[in-house]
Amino acid sequence: SALVMGLAGSLHCAGMCGPLALALPPTGRTTAGFALGRVVYNLGRIVTYCLLGLLFGFIGQTLLVAGLQRWLSIGLGVALLLGLLASKRLALAAAVVRLLGRLNSAMSGWLQTRTLTALAVLGGLTGLLPCGLVYVACAGAAATDHWHLGGLYMLVFGLGTVPMMLGIGLTGRLVQ
Repeated sequence: SALVMGLAGSLHCAGMCGPLALALPPTGRTTAGFALGRVVYNLGRIVTYCLLGLLFGFIGQTLLVAGLQRWLSIGLGVALLLGLLASKRLALAAAVVRLLGRLNSAMSGWLQTRTLTALAVLGGLTGLLPCGLVYVACAGAAATDHWHLGGLYMLVFGLGTVPMMLGIGLTGRLVQ
């Protein structure tokens, strides 16, 4: 399911994160150096997804041991539906805007740097951007009931997004 979600959700990735992948600074003067930079960026994304998967897998494992997972799943489903209905009225909006502002500042600084390290960091930060698809994948990682399986779930999800995201990133050399 993680692979299918990553592959099918790639169209969403193309629309939301594709422009960022196109804006990445080039590394190296050769085509191989450029391609390596795009691979490193995607590896950064996948590492962040894996870390999120480990975290959510651990949370799912902890809730399973405590016997709360079923009730939490129902509660989170209701909370998601209520959040969709009341998203414009949530008091958390200011905190979320501040957090996104910090993330944006961090990313803009790294966008000026033309190194593989910068691209890996940008990939990692991209993995932290708000994304409904990633949230659903994190819920899938929590449902695995084990921290290591949660990490594996998110790894497979991330690999499913690579063909589209890498393809977009590689076209950045063609489209200036």
